[in-house]
Amino acid sequence: MARCVEDTARALACRDGKAAAHLKLISIWVIFFTSVVGISSPVMLARYFQGKPLYDKAVLVIKCFAAGVIMSTSLVHVLPDAFDALSDCRVASRHPWKDFPFSGLVTMVGALLALLVDITASSHVEHSHQNPRDHYAPVPALTQEELMETKKPYESRSEAGELGPSHELMETKKPCESRCEAGELGPSHEQRVEELVRLKQRLVSQVLEIGIIFHSVIIGVTMGMSQNQCTIRPLVAALAFHQIFEGMGLGGCIAQAGFGFGTTAYMCFMFSVTTPVGIVMGMILFSATGYDDSNPKALIMEGLLGSFSSGILIYMALVDLIAVDFFHNKMMNSSPWMKKTSYIALTLGSTAMSILAIWA
Repeated sequence: MARCVEDTARALACRDGKAAAHLKLISIWVIFFTSVVGISSPVMLARYFQGKPLYDKAVLVIKCFAAGVIMSTSLVHVLPDAFDALSDCRVASRHPWKDFPFSGLVTMVGALLALLVDITASSHVEHSHQNPRDHYAPVPALTQEELMETKKPYESRSEAGELGPSHELMETKKPCESRCEAGELGPSHEQRVEELVRLKQRLVSQVLEIGIIFHSVIIGVTMGMSQNQCTIRPLVAALAFHQIFEGMGLGGCIAQAGFGFGTTAYMCFMFSVTTPVGIVMGMILFSATGYDDSNPKALIMEGLLGSFSSGILIYMALVDLIAVDFFHNKMMNSSPWMKKTSYIALTLGSTAMSILAIWA
């Protein structure tokens, strides 16, 4: 209780609504600009390397860096903040918040929901792209013209005894083989597998953006409701770097998913504006209700939403990014240095994002 009183006294000493509002307006533009830079950088790099021999490997390394950023975001930034919000003395002294670890529970719910979405969407994609003729594809019948054209070159040779019956059979197969190679039997198994992998990557990118948007809205609303200039001033610079690295994480996944220009631009724009819009929402909410970021209801909402988004990000980072790339990606074993480089990129991404936790 003494610590709660001390924290309240410190917050009152730094409370200045006018100075806080000025800092928030600056932060809106700074965070928007850094978000655009962060998320567009890996997308532009992927476009630059596209068509070059190292394109696939460069995108994989970028994605591993992104996975480290997302993992650190969930475990070092979002989850501790959620625990702190629900363990605050204004919340933890009430029922039922002091009786049960709701942060862990809601984190688990977020991870289980992400798993459910993953299973359902993957099953739907596989069934919708399944070809009923995969196992019993009929041999295409030759037209009369093709049959006659096939027989002409060797009819005279066959009559002369130069060819055996087996050669005639092999020659008859050639038009069929050429039609198979031309794709008249439909897409090959490898093509369908590649299409399913691409659809899976797009699903991962979209679910990942949902989790990050939850997190970004929470950050923005919390800053928008705050009237503590001592908290906001260092937070502006810290969040600018935070958005750069988080944007690089999401941008790496978007780059590998291979979206069209319109979808890529839309996803980048949504990430870039979410935190600034959250700040505006927080300012409006404070003006309408008088609640600041230390209000118990605001802390409960911050803790629950933070825990939920943390569960989504933990699942996506460990299951859909790290596990898929390191254990199920053939490119990892394409060269001796590929797995080492990817692991170093993963470590660098998680380290860079973790260091930012000192300030934000």
